[in-house]
Amino acid sequence: MTEQASEPRIMGTAALLFEAREAGEMPRAGWRHDQVPLAATETVADHSHSTAVIGLVLAAMEGASPERTAMLCVLHDLPETRTGDQTPVTRRYVTAADPRTVAADQVAAAHPDVQNVEPGAIAEFEDDDTPEARCAHDADRLDCYLQGLRLLRQGRRVEGKIRRCREALRTASARRLADAAECMGPAQWQHDLLRVPASR
Repeated sequence: MTEQASEPRIMGTAALLFEAREAGEMPRAGWRHDQVPLAATETVADHSHSTAVIGLVLAAMEGASPERTAMLCVLHDLPETRTGDQTPVTRRYVTAADPRTVAADQVAAAHPDVQNVEPGAIAEFEDDDTPEARCAHDADRLDCYLQGLRLLRQGRRVEGKIRRCREALRTASARRLADAAECMGPAQWQHDLLRVPASR
């Protein structure tokens, strides 16, 4: 190990990166209330990735910053590596730490230039008063909606969750995308693609 790598702030930053990888092992907990087995659900990291792509698209459509929105989406569930994936049901009975506090703790030992990135993004997401935060929240809901449509077409009884996610959408672009998604199957993109000759 080099002397530079052993600096406490570099070690703390590397520890944060290991912690972030934990999201790839954490299943999204809310689907179990809909009788969806864990093997059929996505991880927190899967959800964050999809949410970031959706957020980027929504922000572009809504005139917000795609880059900032994608960052909020990527980081919005990172505190769950410490608190677990809290569902609306569990939040009725269990009080988890404020995500802003968790984010500050997560970066406390990190490099000074890193210490404000995650907490700033988490605070913006939680405060929900910027166009980017609104797009990020809708991206979070729209990802759940799309996953619900996929599970519904697999025979899972998730109509209630689909309805709640659709009703929670606030931006016009998210509502339009939800309406479009409802009219197609999750694999339609590839069927449409294969009907058209490849461009060379």
